[in-house]
Amino acid sequence: MPVLRWILSPISLIYLLIVWIRNKLYDKAILKSKSFDIPTIVIGNLAIGGTGKTPMTEYLIRLLTSHYTLATLSRGYGRKTSGFRYVEKTSTALEVGDEPLQFKNKFAKLTVTVCEDRCAGVEILRNSHQVILLDDAYQHRRLKPGFAILLFDFNSLFSTIITLPTGNFRDNFSASSRANLIVITKCPLRLSLSQQQQIEHRIRKHSKAPIFYSTIKYDQLKDSNHMPVAFDLSVYHILLLTGIANPQPLKEYLLSKVASIKQLTFADHHNYSETDYIKINSAFQNLEGNKIIITTEKDIHRLHEEILTTLPIYYIPIQLDFIADKEMFDEKVLNYLFHVQSVNEH
Repeated sequence: MPVLRWILSPISLIYLLIVWIRNKLYDKAILKSKSFDIPTIVIGNLAIGGTGKTPMTEYLIRLLTSHYTLATLSRGYGRKTSGFRYVEKTSTALEVGDEPLQFKNKFAKLTVTVCEDRCAGVEILRNSHQVILLDDAYQHRRLKPGFAILLFDFNSLFSTIITLPTGNFRDNFSASSRANLIVITKCPLRLSLSQQQQIEHRIRKHSKAPIFYSTIKYDQLKDSNHMPVAFDLSVYHILLLTGIANPQPLKEYLLSKVASIKQLTFADHHNYSETDYIKINSAFQNLEGNKIIITTEKDIHRLHEEILTTLPIYYIPIQLDFIADKEMFDEKVLNYLFHVQSVNEH
């Protein structure tokens, strides 16, 4: 961990205290949370970025969209607008954020919305939808969700859990007690019993929620028009362009499949500038032989049309894939919705 982060450790203690007091005020109803009769499912995490909230949201969309009139509601991180907005396929990442735009491009008939005030957003959507998925709203305690799915990155549970700014956690680990389901993401495919026991020992100090294990599944390479392409990647030198929290799994996936990789890394949700495009073009031109640029699905929505049409840029979509007990996970989500529906009908 960088020295600067340890220097900031006193601030982490202050941050930890503030978060603890805030949670206690909500737990004791001194600060009020608002609940809704419409089913609301929150997908969130305790750490910053990189836990797979977007693949989980997409998994739930695929699970539910044929049975319910569904809407997603996100903050729209990185957008330059404010207030409630419907996301259209013609929207830009600067208007609505990269993740909501990704949802709309993949699920054209889905209602995709952004609003920093989640309660206000649900109020607008509640009368015309049967279920609302709230992406990254676990800490938005003004809204009391009907069902909460909490994600942990596998590697984060094998290191010391420290809050910001020294560590990467934005909430106390005890906040996991509010979860209805817990999903460990980005697990190795050969997950050992010992690793599961270590994880469950840590979580069970705070939560009795069922624990599920998942990994990343990489889909077929696509072009900037979202059309699948078939390349023999082994003959290509790759410029790997990423503006996400943790690009390492994607790099590791590609290492054995390509001739070579040069990596160009930007911050999570980075809004690309003209200076960045000069840097990208220069890095690409410096590659030898057969060469292409591979980026992420989030980044493809933030790159300007000009660079997408002048350079050979492709992306690899990802999906969440359960290692086991997928049917049990689905059943618990569907049982919640069935229960709410039954209560509302009576």
